[in-house]
Amino acid sequence: MAITDVAAYAHLSPADVEALGCELDEIRRDIENRRGARDARYIRNTIAFQRALDALSRLTIAVSRSRVGWVLGTVGLATAKSIENMEIGHNVCHGQWDWMNDPEICSSTWEWDMVGVSSQWRHSHNVRHHVYTNVLGLDDDIGFGVIRVTRDQPWRPRFLLQPLQNMLLAVAFEWGIALHGLYSEQERVATSAERRSHAKALIGKIARQAGKDYVLAPALTGRRWRRTLVANLAANTLRNLWAHVVIFCGHFPDGAEKFTPMAVEQETKAQWYLRQMLGTANFDAGPVLAFLSGNLCYQIEHHLFPDLPSNRYAEIARRVQALCDKYDIPYTTGPLPRQYRLALRTIHKLALPDRFLTERDFEITEGNFET
Repeated sequence: MAITDVAAYAHLSPADVEALGCELDEIRRDIENRRGARDARYIRNTIAFQRALDALSRLTIAVSRSRVGWVLGTVGLATAKSIENMEIGHNVCHGQWDWMNDPEICSSTWEWDMVGVSSQWRHSHNVRHHVYTNVLGLDDDIGFGVIRVTRDQPWRPRFLLQPLQNMLLAVAFEWGIALHGLYSEQERVATSAERRSHAKALIGKIARQAGKDYVLAPALTGRRWRRTLVANLAANTLRNLWAHVVIFCGHFPDGAEKFTPMAVEQETKAQWYLRQMLGTANFDAGPVLAFLSGNLCYQIEHHLFPDLPSNRYAEIARRVQALCDKYDIPYTTGPLPRQYRLALRTIHKLALPDRFLTERDFEITEGNFET
């Protein structure tokens, strides 16, 4: 069940929590003091690589006459879109590169290659989700409003369909994120005119995005437009599926705890740090998989330091894991297939009313153990 006293759950005294916070603050200061040309070169090279891969993949789709060429082009385009969304767009919109003062790589101006509006997503994600991570009633990302992922969410008959809903969400993940951002943005405005303005902005973005992928790109390939249209549709679907896997592995496997609103009343920065460590999960990844996931295999580190450069998360992770050992805090991680399987198990189990679940189901689903 949801946690109210985070420190007590972690068996830490108030002094321990504050000491942990000071050590995490030191990690932040160290990274901020050392970031510089190497980090700037990393993000610029990443953007250049992504754009080159996107262009090469589209060219391969357009000129190749073989099925193998089409598949390679489609997979390449899906990879380029994944890199743009996760390692570039997501992290740029967090302000990870604002310290460079580069107007082309700025959180307030970056518009990513998906149907959602970046500015709408920034509020729902950077504020609602990252400030109130896994707090019931405050974090809209708990099941994204359509999936029951904790027993603290009352069961409704519609949840019987959530295994199917989850499959549909995975296939159309960018559309779910777009609507999620719109609803979050509309909740904080007072007038119907403002709500219409936000809806108009989303419609405009959808028109531009769909026009690029499903009208302009096919038209440029002439009589082979059907081949290009299907490739773009397949690439977007593959990107959606991969984003779904990465996000769900970081937030819904066993070990990612939930919290009551009382847990954040008069919350100190050190207590916020601790809640982030308990409310998120990692998955094991080498350099390539980390890059392809936007370094969100380090979800714990990302939630601790969402505005620090993503290429620093691997080194931060070693220091955070050492702190978890020192303070006897769970550091939830595991192989990617296992973490995703655990997230899917939670989704399928909680589709049922609580009376059909055993006590062991409750314990496993809520993840009350150290990984």
